[in-house]
Amino acid sequence: ILMKKKFNLLLIIFILINQISHANTNQIFFTQSKEKFENNEIEDSKFLFQRDIVFNPKNAKSYLYLAKIYNYEKDEKKEIKNLNTTLLLDPNNEEAIYLMINIEIKKSNFNEVKKLMKNFSLICKNFCDKIDSIEENLKNIEPKNET
Repeated sequence: ILMKKKFNLLLIIFILINQISHANTNQIFFTQSKEKFENNEIEDSKFLFQRDIVFNPKNAKSYLYLAKIYNYEKDEKKEIKNLNTTLLLDPNNEEAIYLMINIEIKKSNFNEVKKLMKNFSLICKNFCDKIDSIEENLKNIEPKNET
């Protein structure tokens, strides 16, 4: 019985160490990816963000950065896909909402912009200064009432 308890204790310790190591590895991938992105090493950062997602598929930040990369690469379809995933994992990610609003403004999708703006106005902290410019852009696409 004593031997079994020692074995169980060692097993628990091993599992805990393995989980801590795995969590640190995930953070390292994201940190390296972000550094590459900030240094404009787009291809390397894209690869590392994708790798981070393999190990941590619920990391909304990696999807957000991939969306930014696809924006840079002018691949709107992949940009939108990654922004939608970001918002699925983190519905209150104001930067992702802001980026989606800009896409919908370009498409002149008035109804979608209004819907996104409603949520954005409620949750904004860092991007609140963008509300006025969004509303100004919105005026340019808003359907005119004909009387």
